[in-house]
Amino acid sequence: MAFTALFSACTTQSENVSESQDTVLTIPVARLYPQQTQLHREYVGSIHAQKNVEIYARVKGYLEEVYVDEGKPVRKGQVLFRINNEEYSAELAKAKANQQSAMAQAKAAELEVNRVKVLVEKDIISKTELEVAQANFSAVKAKIEEANSAVTNASIQLAHTQVRAPFNGIVNRIPLKIGSLINEGTLLTSISDNNNVFVYFNVSENEYLEYVKARRESDTNENLVDLELADGTYFPEKGKIETMEGQFDASTGSIAFRARFANPQGILKHGSTGTIRLTNSADEVLLVPQKAVFDIQDKSFVFLVDKDNRVKTKIFVPKLRIGDYYIVKSGLETGDRIVYEGIQVLKEGMSIKPKLVSLDGDQIKQNQQKAVSAL
Repeated sequence: MAFTALFSACTTQSENVSESQDTVLTIPVARLYPQQTQLHREYVGSIHAQKNVEIYARVKGYLEEVYVDEGKPVRKGQVLFRINNEEYSAELAKAKANQQSAMAQAKAAELEVNRVKVLVEKDIISKTELEVAQANFSAVKAKIEEANSAVTNASIQLAHTQVRAPFNGIVNRIPLKIGSLINEGTLLTSISDNNNVFVYFNVSENEYLEYVKARRESDTNENLVDLELADGTYFPEKGKIETMEGQFDASTGSIAFRARFANPQGILKHGSTGTIRLTNSADEVLLVPQKAVFDIQDKSFVFLVDKDNRVKTKIFVPKLRIGDYYIVKSGLETGDRIVYEGIQVLKEGMSIKPKLVSLDGDQIKQNQQKAVSAL
């Protein structure tokens, strides 16, 4: 009986030990170490044609011809509109007639000067007569200059009755039709050259400094950006940041950037919008998986695993989120072991059996690609 009782006690103790060992959970754990990653920022962009001008009438008259249609391409110098030119043709003819008359008067005055000069040399008349003749000749020559100016002005006015394209582009809305009365300064249409477009977007001061630092440390320094269109697709051509404004907007604390995009197929139009995606490299940063983080009262926590494989809560400050990861600003250090997943079943001070998982660059890139594809 004593042996049986002793055996029963040992068996019970062994089972309790076994049950105690079974309660130690195997939990995935990741060790933090500095890595390189890509930081993606998105900004609302305003798209502008490289050239976009409004075409105004420079003379008054009736619109007689419209040679182009809305949305059609035109070439530099191509005639777009013709305004009634009868009045301006008459003005030019009158100016030319006055020019011819002034030239005839000048010829007569020149002959008179020569005639009087001969008489003065023979002492037939006084030098005063010669001075009067020369003064008349000078006055007539001034009339020639005035007549020439009138001809030039009339020619310009007549030329303005034909409205031409200032550059290659696309014709936009034409508000007036044939027969409309046109006044000087009337808007006829606008033309856009969309072969290249500018996209303007505003960047905060912190992000501006981040961008400048990244460009300074980059070997390529290409300043390339992507453009997401309104339907969620990405424009096939990459843009290049060309310039930025010289000062920050005091009301918003941001500065405007300008990126140029080649637009060979004319997909981008003046006045449309898109989302600029700016990518910067970040070196020597600590990345924490989002699944390892839990929030309490606007503070972020992880479970830290100590040398005895016990877990304890640890607060940290995230700098920003990229894909499924947070970049650590403070609170965690290189070499720290954190619970990778399964935080829902853990409590402060619990012992676990760590199963080490790797936060390598390939895994992070895959998560970033998933995040990009979900945008």
